[in-house]
Amino acid sequence: MRATILPCLTALPLLMTSPALADVPRVAVDIAPVHALVAQVMGDLGTPDLVLPPGVSPHGYALRPSEARALQEAGLVVWVGPELTPWLADPLDSLAGDAARLELLEVEGIRRLDFREGASFEAHEHDDDHAHEEEHEEAEADHDHDHDDDHEHEAEGDHAHEEDHDHEAEAEHDHDHRGTDPHAWLDPVNAALWLDAIAAELSRIDPENAGTYAANAAEALAGLATLQDDIGARMAPLSGGFVVFHDAYHYFEARFGVESAGAISLSDATAPGPARVAEIRDLVAAEGITCVFVEPQFNRGLVDAVFEGTGVRIGVIDPLGATLEPGAGLYTGLIEGVAASFEDCLGEG
Repeated sequence: MRATILPCLTALPLLMTSPALADVPRVAVDIAPVHALVAQVMGDLGTPDLVLPPGVSPHGYALRPSEARALQEAGLVVWVGPELTPWLADPLDSLAGDAARLELLEVEGIRRLDFREGASFEAHEHDDDHAHEEEHEEAEADHDHDHDDDHEHEAEGDHAHEEDHDHEAEAEHDHDHRGTDPHAWLDPVNAALWLDAIAAELSRIDPENAGTYAANAAEALAGLATLQDDIGARMAPLSGGFVVFHDAYHYFEARFGVESAGAISLSDATAPGPARVAEIRDLVAAEGITCVFVEPQFNRGLVDAVFEGTGVRIGVIDPLGATLEPGAGLYTGLIEGVAASFEDCLGEG
């Protein structure tokens, strides 16, 4: 269930070097949790640029000029990958074509999970080795090809997006919850591997400061190990089943053994149909579900209607740290906040 986080920076020099601020590359990062990891590795050498502001959906977004400039000026772009932000691929090519890129879902050794299927997850157990990945690759390839042909996202310097298609509709099309679940930052073991990869890539680009990147990453890894032990101890005594509004927390659930029984909605961009709502209500009755988790941006009216009269508690989980101050401390605050939400909603179960 849990893996030990160990520093694995053997390829990097461990001697500290004096900062050379003029030579430190500009780094652009897609989302706040990853931005926090990069900030930890960079330390006092520099501050990464956050492309997506806190509180916005990563699944569909129109870049502002300041965010476009961050990509244009970047020597390195760190992003989760097109599974999370499919619309970002074209701006990366047009604005940051000369920058190095680190796609975190492709980092060797990370745990990749598929989205779970159906309103009830009990018949669709997760596979840590991604056994269903090949089954989804063809569908994802077709989907991505269609997206490229039909939804080309041109990103110019002033980023005036005057295309006819509706961006929210595009986001729903892109984020259809098939194939790889991109919310992989919610597993601290993945975050540890990413720290290592970030330090290695920064050291490749900026070898004069490699020792500082290595030392900063090692310190962050030690903090993650402590965080994982603490969260594991806090999750162990929780009881009572729960469901989620949509399948966004699987990595945290799988790492700490508190897995959801089902999801109300197929994705965060679609409302469930009557049959799915009925299946969830039957699941609640049959499995003794005590809690449902929603994200802070969702209208709770639908959830209240689905669970009216059931006694199910409604908890809120913020998987992106939207209410937290961006920076090096956000990742720890995010994971601790997710854990606190589980404790608050399930602790009495």
